[in-house]
Amino acid sequence: MTDDIAAGSPASDIPLPSDGYVGDPAVRAEWDNRYADRHQLWSGRPNGALVAEVAGLTPGRVLDVGCGEGADAVWLARAGWDVTALEVSGVALERAAGHARDAGVAVHWVHAALTEAALPPASFDLVSAQYPALLRTPDAAAERALLAAVAPGGVLLLVHHAGMDTRDAHDSGFDPADYVWPSMVAALLDDDWEVQVDEQRPRVAPDGGAGAHHTDDVVLRVRRLR
Repeated sequence: MTDDIAAGSPASDIPLPSDGYVGDPAVRAEWDNRYADRHQLWSGRPNGALVAEVAGLTPGRVLDVGCGEGADAVWLARAGWDVTALEVSGVALERAAGHARDAGVAVHWVHAALTEAALPPASFDLVSAQYPALLRTPDAAAERALLAAVAPGGVLLLVHHAGMDTRDAHDSGFDPADYVWPSMVAALLDDDWEVQVDEQRPRVAPDGGAGAHHTDDVVLRVRRLR
């Protein structure tokens, strides 16, 4: 999602429903405003790196971190995965739920920040975080939450736009130092983890949608051994 971090926060007077959201209200409002400013923010198609990397995996329980309007979650559910999809924006979740209904698939939606969500630890066969806008903290809470969600034998797939982490701070307030990048997660890995993929590659980008101009991905895929 990080392409739109630098785009600013369009004004919106859409009320925020009281629906049990867990997390920072300011972060929720920021993302609700971004989604409310457009009828559709993303392409509506699953991310190419996700499609490529899960091709050989046996469907099980998957956590989709920052699910946005639900394209990845719906695709995973259609492929036989038991999907839990997490998102801070209620506007995005409403759209995602509508897409799932239209597709006739079941998804468990969680309206929460990753670090605040009451997720069962070590219980997902796949944790997918595609271009997530995870805020960095001194205790590496988001990085540790990603790793903690993976079941033994399971996979964490973290994909981001190449080069974003080295950009200068943007006038709109975007500063790469504020966010979590794949290298930060890789730095926390110990002998309990096997690195399967850690590379930069050309991006297989869906047509249209925010972020379509990015040409390369950083892909980190690691397996939890125990």
